Amino acid sequence: MARMYFGTDGIRGRANVFPMTADFAVRLATAVGYYFARDAKQHRVVIGKDTRRSSYMIESALTAGFTAAGMDVFVLGPMPTPAVGRMTHSMRADLGVMISASHNPFHDNGIKFFGPDGFKLSDTVEEEIEALLQTDGFAPNQERIGRVTALHDAQARYVEFAKTTLPSQFRLNGLKVVLDCAHGAAYKVAPEVLWELGADVITVGNKPNGRNINDGCGSTSPEMAGQAVRDHGADVGICLDGDADRIIILDEKGQVADGDQLMALIATSWADQGKLKNKTLVSTVMSNLGLERYLFDYGLTLKRTPVGDRYVVEEMRAGGFNLGGEQSGHIVMTDYATTGDGLIAGLQFLHMLKERGVPASVLARRFDPVPQLLKNVRFDFGATPLDSADVKRAIDIGNEKLGTDGRLLIRKSGTEPLIRVMGESLDANLLESVVNDIAQAVLDA
Repeated sequence: MARMYFGTDGIRGRANVFPMTADFAVRLATAVGYYFARDAKQHRVVIGKDTRRSSYMIESALTAGFTAAGMDVFVLGPMPTPAVGRMTHSMRADLGVMISASHNPFHDNGIKFFGPDGFKLSDTVEEEIEALLQTDGFAPNQERIGRVTALHDAQARYVEFAKTTLPSQFRLNGLKVVLDCAHGAAYKVAPEVLWELGADVITVGNKPNGRNINDGCGSTSPEMAGQAVRDHGADVGICLDGDADRIIILDEKGQVADGDQLMALIATSWADQGKLKNKTLVSTVMSNLGLERYLFDYGLTLKRTPVGDRYVVEEMRAGGFNLGGEQSGHIVMTDYATTGDGLIAGLQFLHMLKERGVPASVLARRFDPVPQLLKNVRFDFGATPLDSADVKRAIDIGNEKLGTDGRLLIRKSGTEPLIRVMGESLDANLLESVVNDIAQAVLDA
């Protein structure tokens, strides 16, 4: 069945524009509540959010819908996405909800769902909810109305948990860390964790006003944090995104190390300790060929999935793997979390930085990436540029030019109206020419 609402990571769109409206959120929550609470016992749902102004509107609408469906609602306040997944499971809730559009601008928002095990809902469950939404078969029960409770210690719970992911006596004393919270969901908890572990923390992007989330800061715009690293003579920089499920590392020079480099570091470190299950890292088709070659030389395997951290997690669970992620900075460590957790991944890096006593520029550069170029081409709503004969022809020509020394990946974004044109090649000039030609064909379609 064709999906009307759910994309690669829940439901996402522009705030106050269907489907990201208050009235649809009430209907959605009522339907989802009906789906998860069809028997007579009392059910519960936890709701977290990021700092967008619209997150407060959507939280109120979802709360109304869930309570109308008879579910008890526990409101967590601004919390990282991975914290919501964890608390869904630890509080024995039937459902968890995170209100966030992740790295998108403030005018967008999204709704992500977690099942009782703390993992994101499967395609099958989402399709069943979609089918339910197309009916009127989920009218609220007049005899059951849920209660609403604000969980005031939610942030403290996550802070304490994050610290337990490191050895009990380990301290970050002597490390100067620039932390960019993207004016997002981790603006309180992330600085607290690093400070309590003993780091000298210079925090930026920690003054949300409802409109500045991801605005010139965070993992998608690390320039401000890079300048802070240089200005303060910091040892390392950590950039989170709006809901803190992804991370970008900055070395002591302010230079960026992406998710591929961090996954390479953690994978080989865990392999040396015998902690990497089945000697395998799971990542997506976007990860650099250099990562794959580096792992192969180390005797490790890279398994690729479609783009989206949920698909990474599904492959990890199916194969019994405990490390995966995306080049964009989602790092999934199922020993600790059910989804990408930027803060916990950052703690892993800081632990190794402190233990090994080398500069971040050495630690964060595990391999030389194959030249890679990504161009995002925006298209009008309702258009289907990838169906164009001219675009298909440009892609065929590009593949022929790159041959066996490169590859192309052209796909529609699951979260924005963008066509992502990505290529890799040992010949950087040829790569730029091929990617530009395809991007232009998409633009003209």
